[in-house]
Amino acid sequence: MLARMASTPLTFKLETTSGRARAATMTTPHGTVKTPTFMPVGTHGALKAMTTEHARETGSQVLLGNTYHLTLRPGEQLVEKLGGLHKFMAWDKTLLTDSGGFQVFSLPKVEITDRGARFNNEFSGENMEITPERSIEIQNRLGADIIMAFDECTPFPATEKQASQGVRRTLSWMERCIRAHKRSDDQALFAIVQGSTFQHLRASCAEVLVSMDLPGYAIGGVSVGEGHDLLCEVSDFTTPLLPENKPRYLMGVGLPEDLLACVGHGVDMFDCVIPTRYARSATVFTSRGRIRLSNRRFRRDAFPIDASCDCYACTGGMSRAYLHHLFAANEVLSAILCSIHNVHFYQNLMREARKAIFEDRYDTFHRDFLTNYRGGDEEASP
Repeated sequence: MLARMASTPLTFKLETTSGRARAATMTTPHGTVKTPTFMPVGTHGALKAMTTEHARETGSQVLLGNTYHLTLRPGEQLVEKLGGLHKFMAWDKTLLTDSGGFQVFSLPKVEITDRGARFNNEFSGENMEITPERSIEIQNRLGADIIMAFDECTPFPATEKQASQGVRRTLSWMERCIRAHKRSDDQALFAIVQGSTFQHLRASCAEVLVSMDLPGYAIGGVSVGEGHDLLCEVSDFTTPLLPENKPRYLMGVGLPEDLLACVGHGVDMFDCVIPTRYARSATVFTSRGRIRLSNRRFRRDAFPIDASCDCYACTGGMSRAYLHHLFAANEVLSAILCSIHNVHFYQNLMREARKAIFEDRYDTFHRDFLTNYRGGDEEASP
């Protein structure tokens, strides 16, 4: 008999739709989350070049922590002893921790078996193992509101045999995660659908996971090099296989055009390192596309990053010329200001998408955004 979740501390209320795009309210022990939502990534319990107060001011509702990195240092025991991850990183809103699977499977020397994954600690060199049970134990101790199952993240490209093995392990490990989960009263455990680009594998994986009646469902194994078109194909096919009354999370995605396409497929939650990673390389997002502030043409530009933006970096009197200077001088403030702007841009994009869904004009909103965005995009890539 398949393991099933007995209860969940998470509620999800679907409010309205526009086509397949959805607007909903998700409630966790640390507050409400209006969807669709973008979740900034705080790998080590901190956003790159941003404080949690900066994140709050951008309208961020959920932050992410990384199980693999946090168990390496400072260790989940210390985080638990100091009051849990919320208190440790001074964030009183919703937190999500990933399982560590993606990071472990990305290591250069890792041994993956049906039991779990063995690898060397990148700091001490000692041999370590993460199993489904160990991943859940770490996440139970960290104390995030939403925790992710330990799955096998299939690389791209993958053969059908590789993808099938990934699905088999993901399903087996999901049952073990459910049995290991000790905090179902205050932590919602999400399942992850795998299957690479093979639709029949995605369908079979989703069918079994849905029968387990988890609090939420994620689409994993994307944003691993497959490109926009295949990403959208996987999202478009997989999302309808997931329950309408549960949150749907597309992991590791992505660029603004990716987010809006997949909101249109019915995805509710997204996360990605792109906003802060691009910011540190002087690439910022605007309503007219991306620009690279380190380019010489901005040396005397008196305008803000985006005149239509109301973030601190754009309304605080900082010009493109000033930011160009900060990057040239290698000042850390450059990364701070551009990270604030980029995360705010993503949050504002989700707010506008939600508004368009309520007004039943999502397709028009999506089309108009792309027309303006692509028209001025410099194709700046870090």
